[in-house]
Amino acid sequence: MRILSGIQSSGILHIGNYFGMIQPAVALQAEGEAFYFIANYHALTSVRDPETLRQNSRSVAIDFLACGLDPERAALFLQTDVPAVTELTWILSTVTPMGLLERAHSYKDKVARGMPASAGLFTYPVLMAADILIYDSDIVPVGKDQKQHIEITRDVAVKMNEQYGPIFKLPEPRIRETTETVPGIDGQKMSKSYGNTIDIFGEEKETRKRVMSIVTDSKPVDAAKDPASSTIFQLYSLVAGRNELEEMRERFQQGGTGYGDFKKQLFAKLWEYFEPMRKRREEILKDPDYIDAVLKKGAVRANKEAGKVMKRVRAAVGL
Repeated sequence: MRILSGIQSSGILHIGNYFGMIQPAVALQAEGEAFYFIANYHALTSVRDPETLRQNSRSVAIDFLACGLDPERAALFLQTDVPAVTELTWILSTVTPMGLLERAHSYKDKVARGMPASAGLFTYPVLMAADILIYDSDIVPVGKDQKQHIEITRDVAVKMNEQYGPIFKLPEPRIRETTETVPGIDGQKMSKSYGNTIDIFGEEKETRKRVMSIVTDSKPVDAAKDPASSTIFQLYSLVAGRNELEEMRERFQQGGTGYGDFKKQLFAKLWEYFEPMRKRREEILKDPDYIDAVLKKGAVRANKEAGKVMKRVRAAVGL
């Protein structure tokens, strides 16, 4: 079984990235042959400073390794180190219906929030389809909000297969039903685009500040509070044990504890949870050559598999 996943290098990784993509990706590397890429082509839709993009791409690699990726089990590489992916993107775009892209939720949402309506943003799902199909991927772990992109990938693959014969596998999404979208400090989906994130490896003072700024309702200390509608409780549920979670739930429901105290409890648990990963990150940073070696090794593996698929594609379409 081949597993494929990617993460944009559009900014510093936050806990939404961790629980939405990195944690399941690390778990899945034990189940099959894993290919994980840093999506720096995708990041061009939002990052305009070249040095920032380069730094972000390297930082994502470091953070991924610190969070448990094993380069002996999984290939980690830069999207741009597999140039054939852009060739496949063009080929796929010649059969992709405009209506399919016009229905993409992600494009509409980002434009509604102020991102420029560029051709790159509009055709983002085609590049994503190329990312997936070029490695003969079987499984793609995604959050519920990304499921549509896998459906688009499958639709495009079917179009190609109908037109040119059986070229592509149809990948299946692996959705973590137990984890809803990770909320940001404003209660919306945690996203760099929304400026509502809590970084995985942020400084202690800044992390505490972000947690303490979580938006809550105006219920007084003595009042009972609803844990189901609380961003604090939802975030705590990601890092706390079962008994700890039930203890917080009871305190929410019985009243007598203010949101400020709950936020302090959440910060302490978050800081404890990511402590081993912070230590691992410090070790990795001491050896820059290790990072380069991991990315180079991953790119060699990725290009080998991409080359097999592209040979098949070029022959089928007449190139």
